[in-house]
Amino acid sequence: MKNGRCQRRGLRARGFTLIELLVVIAIIALLMSILMPALRKVKEQGKMIKCLGNQKQWNLEAAMFTESNNGRFWDSEPGTPGYWFVRYMDAKLKDWRLNGTWMCPSGQTPVQTATGQMIPSFNIYNAWGIFTGDRLGPNGVSGSYGINGYCLIPASASTANYEGGVPVKYGWKTAGEPGCSNTPWWIEALRFDLWPLETNAAADNEFAAWSSNNMGRCCINRHQGFLTAAFMDWSARKVGLKELWTLKWHKNFNTSGPWTKAGGAREEDWPDWLRPFKEY
Repeated sequence: MKNGRCQRRGLRARGFTLIELLVVIAIIALLMSILMPALRKVKEQGKMIKCLGNQKQWNLEAAMFTESNNGRFWDSEPGTPGYWFVRYMDAKLKDWRLNGTWMCPSGQTPVQTATGQMIPSFNIYNAWGIFTGDRLGPNGVSGSYGINGYCLIPASASTANYEGGVPVKYGWKTAGEPGCSNTPWWIEALRFDLWPLETNAAADNEFAAWSSNNMGRCCINRHQGFLTAAFMDWSARKVGLKELWTLKWHKNFNTSGPWTKAGGAREEDWPDWLRPFKEY
């Protein structure tokens, strides 16, 4: 009887051997390596869902505004091709501190402070702004989204062309025009207004925080090959990065341009970071 008790105590006192511990650690590491990509994907899907929620809220705001403004979006500065429309927004709507829908969950930190100082480093996961000053409110403006400038009507009748040279006559005069269901009016972007051209190329650097062309400023990989957009028919959906070149940005935009499959674009024509993503 005594020997039995001693044997049980001995079994209880016995711990894991080093080899057993290493096996357990290896199994945990293997499970983590399997689970982490799936967890990251779920987390990213959550961010995109919230981002799409922002787009739907912007659709609601724009629909109410255009309905009371003869179908037109916000005004812009006289003598410009549509610049600074944010100055003409309602005070609460344009205030990034009061209006949380300015920020995509994947791009919330502004690239500069309210005093105009640039942060030490930044990339596509940053928001534009903070811009302060004339009619920009006490907190300034900042955000992760931008307006399709071709949806704005320049304030001066003498303005013949938008930025980039597209004639104003090809702009979308009012929301809900026929054929505008493939026209984004609001999209994730690195500036608050943009005028893409079908000849614009994507940025060579995936994480470049500022591109020299307007398409490059919205072709940003915040959501694993996609970004979100709100359309002129008040729908909102995710958009493939290469799909941007097939959207009807203005009435004369060539949706079969040189960066589309129909226009002859090949996988090797794209920058390395864009090549794995779906062609359109």
